[in-house]
Amino acid sequence: MPELRQDQVTGWWVVVAKERAKRPDDFIRRGRAAPPTCPFEYGHESMTPPETLAFRPDNSAANTPGWIVRVVPNKFPAFTPENHAEVVDGLYRRRTAYGVHEVVVHGPEHDLSLATYPDEQVAEVLRAYKLRYEYHKRQPYTRYVQIIINHGKEAGASLEHSHSQLFAIPLIPELPKIQLKGAADYFYQNNRCIYCDIIASEIAEGARMIDQSEHFIAFVPYAAKLPFETWITPLQHKSQFETISDSERIDLASMLRRTLKRFYNGLDNPPYNMYLHTSPPGYDLTDAYHWHMSITPKLTIQAGFEMGTGMTINVTIPEDSAKFLRGVQHIEHGN
Repeated sequence: MPELRQDQVTGWWVVVAKERAKRPDDFIRRGRAAPPTCPFEYGHESMTPPETLAFRPDNSAANTPGWIVRVVPNKFPAFTPENHAEVVDGLYRRRTAYGVHEVVVHGPEHDLSLATYPDEQVAEVLRAYKLRYEYHKRQPYTRYVQIIINHGKEAGASLEHSHSQLFAIPLIPELPKIQLKGAADYFYQNNRCIYCDIIASEIAEGARMIDQSEHFIAFVPYAAKLPFETWITPLQHKSQFETISDSERIDLASMLRRTLKRFYNGLDNPPYNMYLHTSPPGYDLTDAYHWHMSITPKLTIQAGFEMGTGMTINVTIPEDSAKFLRGVQHIEHGN
């Protein structure tokens, strides 16, 4: 069973995922083995745990082909919905990694991704996010829900087939806590949402803008931590992703696909990480926080300074990153 262990100095929690564990010599670099049979393709449904959600236009039977988006429990979960237990042993504190770890398979085609699927398929992926978020936020193990994409081996993906992961966990991690507190402090001082002010400033200045639609804006943040880091945020104040309307979801699908297509064409389909930031279940300061997606191509490696200080070194100028991405806006080859 996976565990949460608490750092005695910082108070931050670490997941020790025993079921996903590697031996120390597993980290020795070796030649890449031939890829195994992919469990996310049609006909391989028995290779995954039974689905928790699937969109099946032809009403095909569960756990068979015929789906367009499929959600399954992770076969090697970092969190499990088993009874919560906590142990304090002198200085050391640990607790069961109580929660859920799911996989959202973006589609049955092995060689397509959110950058190359049509907007309609991306919209269905976002619908799966919304439905699973709404379900998990009501469960006793959930204090925070994190949705991520690890695209490419260098970004942490263990399987090439395009997919997302959803974690419903029993605590609010430290980074979201810091973001929530920073947004709350700004709101108490100014009676305004910091993200709404950032959006207004980015539109007015324009130098870091990448794209804008009816409901969303994409831009490189002023203090981007890594090259080409991009945020997608609602133009209007929205604190909770799961309240997204159908029209907003369809618009977001197009914005997300266009943004990823810029990476795909302009940066040669780089590995990237996407993570969704949204108000946690039960968080009542909804006027202060503004949900958003953060997407970061994996183009550099964090080294000793970053790991020792928690401060990143960005080797590109955010304004130059945005200008570059705007320059590949209309390149649609490689579909």
